[in-house]
Amino acid sequence: MNRMRLGVNIDHVATLREARKTTEPDPVTAAMLAEMGGADQITLHLREDRRHMQNRDARLIGEMAQTTVNLEMAATPEMQEIALALRPDAVCIVPERREEVTTEGGLDLVRTVDAVTPVVKALREAGLRVSAFLGPDHAQIKEAKRVGFDAVEIHTGEYANATGSAGRENALRAIHDAAVLVKRYGMQVHAGHGLTYHNVRPVVLIEEIEELNIGHSIMARAVFVGIERAVREMVDLIRR
Repeated sequence: MNRMRLGVNIDHVATLREARKTTEPDPVTAAMLAEMGGADQITLHLREDRRHMQNRDARLIGEMAQTTVNLEMAATPEMQEIALALRPDAVCIVPERREEVTTEGGLDLVRTVDAVTPVVKALREAGLRVSAFLGPDHAQIKEAKRVGFDAVEIHTGEYANATGSAGRENALRAIHDAAVLVKRYGMQVHAGHGLTYHNVRPVVLIEEIEELNIGHSIMARAVFVGIERAVREMVDLIRR
């Protein structure tokens, strides 16, 4: 099996900072600690409403990270301009709704293709790797190939929220089948959302998946053991 990469999403550190509108905890420091724990990538979501990560965070993390930086963003002209200025290593196009607590599902690429396509084209022409955050839906994956995405990050929320062994198995099978299709189309396979120390192993065993992006579970554990150790423990779990 290939070595699986771990992207650590540090948005929740910024959420805690913004709760008091102060200067700490600093997500830039969190990014450096995550790298010390073995993270292969720092993932951050610069939302349109700036509810957690700020432009300053994205800029400094991009300048200081020793690994790769993955910028999650909506397909809007503002975010395209920011991504072209910051030039992260990778960009993941995600859906956004102002009223959601966190990203609730995959991008509906079939319905939004006219808005997404020119953004993807501009980013790829600038040399950025671009992925689509999609549910394990074959029509959406087929559209991602047509648009020209480099990768698909499969939304694993349905698996993470499933109850009962049958529900989990069905959701896991859907992820597996989607991963096989993404690979068949020649795109890289990533996955993430709702993955924890307790449920990640079955996803790790899907050999087509090359990268996981995990945030909440790692940061929740970090409250008790520190970021570096929390990341290292997840790295140990996803070793194949």
